[in-house]
Amino acid sequence: MACKETRISSGRRLCAWLLAGMLTAALIAPSAAAAQEPASKQPAADLAANAKSAILMDADSGTVVYEKNSTLSLPPASITKIMTMLLVMEALDEGRLKLSDKVTASEHAASMGGSQIFLEPGEEMTVEDMLKGVALASGNDASVALAEKLGGSEPQFVAMMNEKAAELGMTNTKFVNCNGLPAEGHMSSARDIAIMSRELLKYENITKYTGLYQDYLRKGSPKPFWLVNTNKLVRFYSGADGLKTGFTSEAKFCLSATARRDNLRLIAVVMGEPNTKTRNAEVSQLFDYAFAQYTNVPIYKKGDSIGTLQVEKGKVAKVPLTARRSYSVLLKKGDAGKGIRHELVLEPNVKAPVEIGQPIGKLVVYRGDDVLVEFPVESPAAVERAGWWALLRRTTGQLFFSGAD
Repeated sequence: MACKETRISSGRRLCAWLLAGMLTAALIAPSAAAAQEPASKQPAADLAANAKSAILMDADSGTVVYEKNSTLSLPPASITKIMTMLLVMEALDEGRLKLSDKVTASEHAASMGGSQIFLEPGEEMTVEDMLKGVALASGNDASVALAEKLGGSEPQFVAMMNEKAAELGMTNTKFVNCNGLPAEGHMSSARDIAIMSRELLKYENITKYTGLYQDYLRKGSPKPFWLVNTNKLVRFYSGADGLKTGFTSEAKFCLSATARRDNLRLIAVVMGEPNTKTRNAEVSQLFDYAFAQYTNVPIYKKGDSIGTLQVEKGKVAKVPLTARRSYSVLLKKGDAGKGIRHELVLEPNVKAPVEIGQPIGKLVVYRGDDVLVEFPVESPAAVERAGWWALLRRTTGQLFFSGAD
């Protein structure tokens, strides 16, 4: 009997301990969640009240500051061209394309309606001029001409677009064409558009085109063509320098915009706005809110040394790692830099061959013990496998000199 009473008493004590633990956890949980999401709390007011969906993102860290139905799949109209420009900039960066390369407009490209730069079949322009035609005038014909230049055909280029979307984790997107003209099944979401906009902005030269307010094509010809940016924020909002507008009767008024002030670059996407005035006003509100409330704390500047990659059995045993872009975290003003630390975590036992751009680890930024953001790190160079003679010399060198000062 005494033993039974002891078991009952222990059970009561256990229940009391469990209850106390649950109450403690409930009290602690909100502050822990707040620490893990320092910049993701929604503002009190709905900053994009008229949009069907919207998102506001820090371009450097990818931190989301505001979102509304951001994963809802909707027709994206000409915002589609962000992916077209991304693939062009990627090809330029890799040397598969040059700005001075000639692009010949096909019958198909010249037949595009809607916004256009009025290409004639057989007309030639440089890649740079075609890119201006896309970035400023939202030329559907210029988009198709570039797609055919890079992909061989528009369908093949669209396959490349969808492949890139999958690579970037754009789970609510399907491209049917390269320009956003109405097509069944052609869909994207505000979050996906922000993701590809952020990727495009890694190519810093893109704002040389998207940030222009006006320019000319066919200069020196009897009929020069005046380009005026469809994104009026580049003229009327301080720091705005891109990216892409969109409109169809189905999609309504859409915009993926970017603006930079000091070291903070933002991306704002709105979809399904009722008119241009409301679209621009609500994007401006999103920008105003973030610029007033947040700041970027730099971790590394572009070009800074961040570490060294050890490559087993490679022609090169060590690869110096430098920041390919700026790494920073978004924090509330007045809270910047408190308790921030970072750590480079590389994959163990990386063996040759290593491809350029191959994922090799991540840069993890903490506040205390909480992870704020993780940046992927890729190999900046290709490393071939070393021959047996080079490996032998390296091994014997280590054997004889490992004890040297």
